[in-house]
Amino acid sequence: MSKLIQIKDLVQELVDKGATTVEEIHKSIADMPFDILKKVDTGSETTESARQFHHQTIGGVYNVIRKINKEVGNFAEQILDSVNQTRDDSENY
Repeated sequence: MSKLIQIKDLVQELVDKGATTVEEIHKSIADMPFDILKKVDTGSETTESARQFHHQTIGGVYNVIRKINKEVGNFAEQILDSVNQTRDDSENY
């Protein structure tokens, strides 16, 4: 059963790292129009405020993805533990 837990942990880690990578790419792509706006209106703090707000929003979305990934991992581990316990109980009879 520990092999299944290792696989679960690996998948969970890959999803987490994948979400972080996509978040970084998302932010860099989102920066493009803000960079252009900043060049056009160099004296305005509005562009930078909008950028920060947008980055916080993006970060929030990917944090939720990572949280769901963690919860799914916990749930999968509970199921695997339950299956393992059922197997142990049946072998003892």
